[in-house]
Amino acid sequence: MKSKKRSLFSLFCILALLAAAGIWFFSSRNPRYIRASDPVSGSRMQPGSDINPYPSLSVPSCITKIREDYFIVDTYHDQILFGDSLKRPIEEWRVVTDQISRGHTIAGDGTVYLADDTENNRILVFEKKDGIFLLTQEFTEIGTRPHYVVYDEETKRFYAYSSMTGELYVFLRLSDSSQMVLEDIRSIPKLNGIYVRSFTIMDQEIYFVSGNSSIIRARLSDLSILEEYPVTAEIAGMIQLEKIQDYYYITVSTDVTGNQDHATILRTHDLHSLADGEYEDIYSYFVGGGTPYYLGSFDGHYYLTEHRIPGCSIWQFDVVKNEITNVTLLY
Repeated sequence: MKSKKRSLFSLFCILALLAAAGIWFFSSRNPRYIRASDPVSGSRMQPGSDINPYPSLSVPSCITKIREDYFIVDTYHDQILFGDSLKRPIEEWRVVTDQISRGHTIAGDGTVYLADDTENNRILVFEKKDGIFLLTQEFTEIGTRPHYVVYDEETKRFYAYSSMTGELYVFLRLSDSSQMVLEDIRSIPKLNGIYVRSFTIMDQEIYFVSGNSSIIRARLSDLSILEEYPVTAEIAGMIQLEKIQDYYYITVSTDVTGNQDHATILRTHDLHSLADGEYEDIYSYFVGGGTPYYLGSFDGHYYLTEHRIPGCSIWQFDVVKNEITNVTLLY
């Protein structure tokens, strides 16, 4: 009898070990189980208590629209704002969260909204309930200074970039759920230690503008490099690349030495021409004298955030047959 019990116990132990090994193998082969956070309490619980307390913006980085809501990331006020109209005065906008440090962007699929909390190395997940945004998940240890997050409709994924480590964090929303998981971490080793402020996804490829004096075009699926486009020293400190009609538009913060006197916006038909300094400087369409930052588009218009000028700026403009027109200062 004891021998039979001993055999059953041994069999149980073997099965348990096999199950554990199977779980380890499955999780190692399925990167979506790398890390997922537990739900957390909402950061905004009382409707009407979250009106923007500031009369102006302080270094706005991102303006976007997700479903019916407009969003502004008010970076140096450490908050994200939302509103129902771009005609509404900024002091009437409401606060998504003020529990971030130097955040830069927010993106959403209409069910969940992901924002980078740059100086805390976090990605925060929000859901909208009864007109307010609740913090429902957080992902910590997201590289170094995660700086840019987007939602890609084609792949149904969120992508967030660690601005100093060359790592792209891929987030997936589970089917029929608001639960987010970290599916993958992809990297470009040569960008480790190079400041990269943004990326652009186009046709299953991804473009990185960087302080490495080049633009890198890579496969989105694995970040294998397809091509590099060198740029001149004057525009080495690039911020963002955006394809608008027949041109690539690029915002520039500094030259290769970090001098912000070279901040500008340029455009070119061909990225190969940048190495020879062949591009059109278009900063004169705006006031100038600041630092153009992120570009975006929604509601049939294009938008630009701008730093280093009094009050800081958000611009709206149109491009008609490659001509820039209807440039309007919003905030």
